[in-house]
Amino acid sequence: MSLAIGTVFLLAMFAANLAGVRHPIVYLILGAGLWLAFLKSGVHSTVAGVLSAMTIPARARIDVSDFVVRGHALLGEFERAAPAPGDFVSEDQQAAVGGLEEACEQVETPLQRMEHALHPFATFVIMPVFALANAGVRLNAGVIESLTHPVSLGIIVGLFAGKQLGVTLFAWLAVRTGMAVLPGDLTWRHIHGASCLAGIGFTMSLFIGALAFGGGHLLSLSKVSILAASLLSGLTGWLLLRIISDVWRQSMASNIAD
Repeated sequence: MSLAIGTVFLLAMFAANLAGVRHPIVYLILGAGLWLAFLKSGVHSTVAGVLSAMTIPARARIDVSDFVVRGHALLGEFERAAPAPGDFVSEDQQAAVGGLEEACEQVETPLQRMEHALHPFATFVIMPVFALANAGVRLNAGVIESLTHPVSLGIIVGLFAGKQLGVTLFAWLAVRTGMAVLPGDLTWRHIHGASCLAGIGFTMSLFIGALAFGGGHLLSLSKVSILAASLLSGLTGWLLLRIISDVWRQSMASNIAD
């Protein structure tokens, strides 16, 4: 029954998107109902968060060029309008400000506005609290032996090698198929270096480990493995990007000298 109710909330969110509803409060209310229904059903509530994000409008009503033209016109109207006495703006200036505010809302998608609003809270409150609550791990004499466990090896290979393969391969496929364009000052070596850094896993990796292993010895192994893979990925990514940076500086110096 709870899953059925959650499905109703999810369909309502998709319907709101199709109907052109863009006010965040609508998706906040429906998303809260979806989250509560999933929580009561026994399905992990983070699934509701992922599904909710898929329903929030991610397209702007006007493109950037239209926004620039409209913004210049409205700012011109504001400048030409006669100011009101004192520190107040005139009615014509208020109309221009209102139009500019509306244009700002139309060029930014609801998904972007919500992400921007939630970013400080998620970064400085939720993530640190989650990390402190879930990162407890014992580093003792048996840590080297624990890294040779099949679970540990799987996590380390998945984060270190899997991230490099996945990020680099799909970036290459995106460029080859025309879905994306590689910037002129970026090389595939940069992509590879960044893919190594993507292997740094912490909060989400710990979360997945807790879901997979629940608790006990295997969860401890996963935490040690995540830390080891993060250290290996970070050092490798830094080294690769540092080498690329040094080569780029030498090339620039050579070009300037020539």
